[in-house]
Amino acid sequence: MAKSNGQFVRCLITALATGIAGLVALDTRFVGAANFRKLTGTEIRNRFAGKQLTDEIHYRLLYEKDGTLRSFSMGVKKTGKWVVEKDELCLYLGENDDGCYQVTRSGDQIELIPMGLGGPLNGILQPAYYGNGDK
Repeated sequence: MAKSNGQFVRCLITALATGIAGLVALDTRFVGAANFRKLTGTEIRNRFAGKQLTDEIHYRLLYEKDGTLRSFSMGVKKTGKWVVEKDELCLYLGENDDGCYQVTRSGDQIELIPMGLGGPLNGILQPAYYGNGDK
């Protein structure tokens, strides 16, 4: 019985340590999010022209310098346009969720926050890849 009780205590301590480590990691993520800064219209134009925003798995949005927007998402390719209006990035691909986004940045991490309904879009801004959509 004493051996079983000792195993229980070790398991409990391991579970508590894992839980605490998870909370610390979660807290670190929120601290990192606090470093995001809202971009101005000029900053958006300068950062996005000739670049792509991607999560490196599900989607890639290519922002051409002439305002053409190319979307590669889950095997579907679309072409539209992007413009900067005031301090917002506006995307038009002929979809229900076309619209404008507030843009925040922390390093290469970008967050597009919709000005209407919907959740944010998070990704990495990197040099554009002009292939067929496949990485």
